[in-house]
Amino acid sequence: MDDDANTAPDRDGGGVPGSGAWAGPGPAGSSAGSSAGSSSSSNAGAGADPLGEDLGAAALDAYSQVVTRVAAELAPSVASLHVRTRRGQGTGSAVVFTDDGFMLTSAHVVEGAARGAGTVSAEFADGTDCEVDVIGTDPLSDLAVLRARGHAPRPARLGDAARLRVGQLVVAVGNPLGLTGSVTAGVVSALGRSLPTRAGSAVRVVDEVIQTDAALNPGNSGGALVDAAGQVVGVNTAVAGIGLGLAVPINASTRRILATLMRDGRVRRAYLGVAGSRAPLPPRLAERFGRRHGVRLAEVVAGSPAGQAGLYADDLILSVAGTPIVTPGDLQRLMTEETIGQPVELTVWRRGALVDVVAVPRELVTA
Repeated sequence: MDDDANTAPDRDGGGVPGSGAWAGPGPAGSSAGSSAGSSSSSNAGAGADPLGEDLGAAALDAYSQVVTRVAAELAPSVASLHVRTRRGQGTGSAVVFTDDGFMLTSAHVVEGAARGAGTVSAEFADGTDCEVDVIGTDPLSDLAVLRARGHAPRPARLGDAARLRVGQLVVAVGNPLGLTGSVTAGVVSALGRSLPTRAGSAVRVVDEVIQTDAALNPGNSGGALVDAAGQVVGVNTAVAGIGLGLAVPINASTRRILATLMRDGRVRRAYLGVAGSRAPLPPRLAERFGRRHGVRLAEVVAGSPAGQAGLYADDLILSVAGTPIVTPGDLQRLMTEETIGQPVELTVWRRGALVDVVAVPRELVTA
């Protein structure tokens, strides 16, 4: 996916927005006598409130201090990637996250370069560069782990996107359009977005995706989305529109994926063979189970573990292995490597009755 965006040009009005500073022609106090006590617009001259000026300047300075501090801390740890494959060349970003040179990026940035099918090199903000090995990729989470062959800068600190709040300041550090060490700032404009991904015939949805208005452009993919404490809370991955960037969150799930990629080079997932959506429970079921929704199956793949176990379209899944199921994401999160080949009990609501079904998920094939 291309992280392409059109950004509006910066319009500088010649003064600090919100500062109350006079911006008209001639000396600042030249019209004070004739306009005193008239319209509010004329108070932008000599009648401006000095306290308001000081507060506006202080607020801007505090904002600047956060962004400059975060930029100084993170820029050395973010690399500009140059990827060469049989299909051509591309660029992206990556973040050093361990002392021994492991780096995280977006899987689509290094697509086609794994297993010796291409080459990847990294250039850092201090001008040093090195070749990079692709340790593992997981297209279904759009995450990849690389490792620098030479010396790598100090690692960035990973945070927890679960603690983010809408409106919170975030800073994007990356290499848009090949411009190494670029920084943009914005806010978390929404949380809990979904990002569809695909690997071969397998389709998955990345949950809890972060939406931000920090400007992203081609080359930002794989770069860091950082909170005010200087911790990486997301991996920039896509542009959903003008002023709408998306980042895969750094949370407990993604940390497990990164650890698995470092250890095994790939992520194994269980496959059940169903598709569905959130649906309301009948009132008496909602009262009994203490929740209002389950997952209504729209499709059960023939010959799949779900089909072989006797699940049917229109079944309403209430729980899997005793875990409440409210959204398709709840079901997806349970389809881990540990579930492969293990009997799993599903409780469903079917034609006015509760039915328990035992399925044995098999490994998801992504080829």
